[in-house]
Amino acid sequence: MTASEQVVDSPAGWVANHIRRYVETDGAEGHEWRPGVFTLLLTTRGRRSGKLRRTALIYGRQGDGYLVVASQGGDPKHPAWYLNLLDEPLVRVQVGADTFTARARTATAAEKPRMWSEMARIWPAYDDYQAKTDREIPVVVLERA
Repeated sequence: MTASEQVVDSPAGWVANHIRRYVETDGAEGHEWRPGVFTLLLTTRGRRSGKLRRTALIYGRQGDGYLVVASQGGDPKHPAWYLNLLDEPLVRVQVGADTFTARARTATAAEKPRMWSEMARIWPAYDDYQAKTDREIPVVVLERA
């Protein structure tokens, strides 16, 4: 990923607006999305298009790394960003004003219960999303590369 490549933001209008404000203000607007609920920006490379794709996600912390949940609101299919990072785990992350390259990986079966619990504490709806789908919703670990 190079800084000069054009990035395509989420096609969802409210998410695109959130990302634009986040980027324009270095996270001063948008980092804390709701009281006590913080978001980061994740940029992946499209597995089919090759384009850089950016979305905003609620995050938690895991040591020096970050946790995000590939919930898609409990949809039966994984979100595109998750499928993209399975193909190319090197991603760009922005947390507030801090932008860095990270390696993404799916939490292991041993790690996931603790990580899921942490993420559901931050955003309780994750439990509802899991209940409405047969798909096992992954927790993703983002570690600085």
